[in-house]
Amino acid sequence: MSQNENIFLPHTTGILPAHSIKALVAEGVIILDKPLDADQIQPASLDLRLGKMAYRVQASFLPGAHKSVDQRLGELSLHQMDLSDGAVLETNCVYIVPLLESLRLPRNIAAMTNPKSSTGRIDVFTRVITDFGEEFDKIPAGYDGQLYAEISPRTFPILARTGSRLSQIRFRLGSGSHNDTELKRLHEEFNLVQMPADSNFEINIDNGIAFRVDLKGIADGNGNNGGKNLVGYRAKRHAGLIDVDKKAGLKIADFWEAIYANDSRSLVLDPDQFYILASKEAVHVPPHYAAEMIPYNTLVGEFRVHYAGFFDPGFGHDAAGGHGSRGVLEMRSHDVPFILEDGQIIGRLVYERLTDAPTELYGQLTTSNYQAQGLKLSKHFKAN
Repeated sequence: MSQNENIFLPHTTGILPAHSIKALVAEGVIILDKPLDADQIQPASLDLRLGKMAYRVQASFLPGAHKSVDQRLGELSLHQMDLSDGAVLETNCVYIVPLLESLRLPRNIAAMTNPKSSTGRIDVFTRVITDFGEEFDKIPAGYDGQLYAEISPRTFPILARTGSRLSQIRFRLGSGSHNDTELKRLHEEFNLVQMPADSNFEINIDNGIAFRVDLKGIADGNGNNGGKNLVGYRAKRHAGLIDVDKKAGLKIADFWEAIYANDSRSLVLDPDQFYILASKEAVHVPPHYAAEMIPYNTLVGEFRVHYAGFFDPGFGHDAAGGHGSRGVLEMRSHDVPFILEDGQIIGRLVYERLTDAPTELYGQLTTSNYQAQGLKLSKHFKAN
């Protein structure tokens, strides 16, 4: 641990840690239809819970500057379902669900949302929208109103209910900023990413720190496929139902096809398929920082790299049991087949300081499902 971590002082701008989020609840900035769940607050984020009703709509939408979401639902809603006892959300349908959390933000606090890791890993496309909103997942400073989840399962139908958590929200005090000079200094101090010992790839910092895809893979402990290394999983179409609240209840083979390394260390992404792969780098998020994967750049390939992009403080941190944690990549090609090569850059991470040191780190909570992960599917699947 760096000596600087022991003399960390609060800052007037940055991402709010867990104890500050609790203060926002106490002060009525975060308004709850039901009391917080005991494990709902993460080190630098808050899980968002589905409300009672889900509305099937014709298509995804943004309400725009002059309409509320309710007004748009009156125009676009096809059907509504009660989630109290659970309901099935079908693939390739779009649903809008009012959340149990709403906001009354002050003028100096904005928020951003993202799917939870477990949500992205089962190919559920979800975003948060607001009344009079003109962007997804971005909540402006001073927003006063309801939050809504847009949900569209892409590969597997899901069973969800009131209180299910598919998204998370992060709060920022003041304006966010990052630059490569600061990121290089931070990497020199904390070793933000680490390549495997046998890798010839260099750390790349250019508008964020690069993620490379690993197509060399890891040894399959089951001895499958002639001893070839496992590099990822391809989702099976027409598989069963996934209960989003049930852990370790499903067999991997019923939902996923294992992908093994080939001699060329390459993989063709089919535009009709969803893939789970892993980064070549081990990722480290120091205790007083949070990280986020920024959107893919079409200049490096026609594919979407991720759905879920938040990394909480302590992810990959040795003292929190995270040594060697790699980023898991949820990937889908756009429009045409695309060939990935081992070590290809497929995304970038940006880091932002917290306003204050968190009291607990990722890896120290019961909800830290992916600390020290390698190539790992969502929490819904049994370990082989």
